[in-house]
Amino acid sequence: MQREDVSFLYAYRVRWADLDPQDIVFNPNYFVFFDSAANEYLRAIGYSLRSAMANDGADILAVKTEAEFRGSARLDDDLEIGVTVPHVGRTSFQFAFPVWRGNELLVLGRITYVAVGLASRRPIPVPVAFIAAIRNFEKTMPVEA
Repeated sequence: MQREDVSFLYAYRVRWADLDPQDIVFNPNYFVFFDSAANEYLRAIGYSLRSAMANDGADILAVKTEAEFRGSARLDDDLEIGVTVPHVGRTSFQFAFPVWRGNELLVLGRITYVAVGLASRRPIPVPVAFIAAIRNFEKTMPVEA
């Protein structure tokens, strides 16, 4: 994934609390970073999960997470966490999170979510307003299935 393909970057400086005994970022903490970056991305595209999804009668549930580690971040490293939506399906979508330190790609994370009805908690189509907000923001259009 190239930086120029990413429409949104979230800046994060590694804190002492992020480290493990090896003095590198403890690998599960990247998922906390991804969550923060995704929330800021949603603000940037003008779509609030809490209010907009609820207005659409929907919520989202994470069904798959993955991270490919290529390097390690350390205390006080300035990271840029990209957020992009490479895939939108009928009931699911995926966020991708490339993490850079300078020009070095350290981690590539992905989280797949399924849209569910608020009451039923069963899969429903991804809200049209959410897809439109993504299309209006992204440099590279998500693959739709």
